[in-house]
Amino acid sequence: MSSQRRPASHFPVVPGFHPDPSVVRVGEEYFLATSTFEYAPGVPIHRSTDLVHWEQIGHALTREDQWPLGTFRDSRGIFAPTLRYHDGKFWMIVTDVDGGGGQILVTAEDPAGEWSPAVRFPEVHGIDPDIAWDDEDRCLVTFCATLEPVIHIMQVEVDPSTGATLEPPRSMWSGTGLNHPEAPHLIRRGDWWYLMIAEGGTHTGHAVSIARSRDPRGPFDGAPHNPILSHRSLGHPVQSTGHADLVERPDGSWAILYLATRPRGGFPGWHVNGRETFLADVIWREDWPFVEPSEIEVAPPAWFTETFDSWPLHPRWVSPGLLPQDFASPAPGGGLELREALAPSGSASMIAARCTEERWQVSAALEPGSGVAALRVRMDERHWAEVRVGDGEVAAVLHVGELEQVLGTVPAPEGPVRVGARAVDPSTNGPDDLELLVQLAGGTHVLGRLDGRYLSTEVGGGFTGRMWGVRAVRGPVIVRELAVGPLED
Repeated sequence: MSSQRRPASHFPVVPGFHPDPSVVRVGEEYFLATSTFEYAPGVPIHRSTDLVHWEQIGHALTREDQWPLGTFRDSRGIFAPTLRYHDGKFWMIVTDVDGGGGQILVTAEDPAGEWSPAVRFPEVHGIDPDIAWDDEDRCLVTFCATLEPVIHIMQVEVDPSTGATLEPPRSMWSGTGLNHPEAPHLIRRGDWWYLMIAEGGTHTGHAVSIARSRDPRGPFDGAPHNPILSHRSLGHPVQSTGHADLVERPDGSWAILYLATRPRGGFPGWHVNGRETFLADVIWREDWPFVEPSEIEVAPPAWFTETFDSWPLHPRWVSPGLLPQDFASPAPGGGLELREALAPSGSASMIAARCTEERWQVSAALEPGSGVAALRVRMDERHWAEVRVGDGEVAAVLHVGELEQVLGTVPAPEGPVRVGARAVDPSTNGPDDLELLVQLAGGTHVLGRLDGRYLSTEVGGGFTGRMWGVRAVRGPVIVRELAVGPLED
């Protein structure tokens, strides 16, 4: 495979930390929702006309009347949305793992927002809710029951206007016997209802399995060729394939969007950008779906330079625990003023965007004034690296677990300070090395270099991925620009 080609079988269509994809087509357009965990705003909404090129148009969860901001610890918070279109509007149901707990339902006529206040389902206990309507327009929520003695898939009829359950929950088809059946989606095709789930755990054993019934309430019979999608025990560069959703194209063909990872390095493999959204084709034989790899070319890297000259900010920008507008505002003369802020969870707030590529460089022009500003590469609150500017010096700092180390310092130059980080080829068996940089009169100076495994999921754990961003260590401070691009030759 040429390094210039980016086939969908090997590269994500929505790169970076965008797990648990749910997709719906309305006319000629597709809309996608993915999980956000501790980051706010919650649940990004993307739009596409071909399932390959996606544009983020907003978020579904943006206000306190939808879910309580700031209470989420690392990899907690907002899990696994389902996005559907019914009765002239969009419906998005998702799990609030901490906050108020349970399932949250919001609706919108325009998926770019605003979305409605939340309806909660306090008696639907579990994660990964799906929403569907039968022929009598009765609303069914199918979910992963995590509080039962044995984790399995359940379903209950609900009143979507109040959140009330209208019957006792019933057990559904729960897969082929692999561990942790989850991620149910109930999909209609012709006279058949299909119950698609993930099983095997959201790591290298992950798989997608499916069953069908003439009735959305079951009983369901599993496909003879289950799992219909898995890369477990294969030497494929894309692993942990699972948590999928099906969609029909306008021409009658079908596709599947699913999460997967891109591990690199030596054993056991290290993935750093989180679980990303991939695309494959679906062929139907005897009313069963068969997944076939798609060789269509995905979009090129979406490098960007952000001068923060428009408000509100581009929807790429999020923060752990707080909304960006809670601690950021336009700066006099251009750029962004950041104030020091901690979320109620204890997370340090930062203006952050998802790392999307395997090799990259990011830089920021910082003006700390009397404060301290930083460019940070974050995996979670316990695993990050940053370049700090303030108090007359520039310092590279690494934080791993309970340990924090200064990797190098130099006196700060006059005026705005350009600092950076880049992901380069590994010097060990890790996925990459990260270099922390400052621009001085003589050129780029490397303040420190670290093994990229320290900022990987296999070390840090959890369900998210690396983020690029800036923050006020002590504020207020100003960031004039943040740029992300390919490594220079």
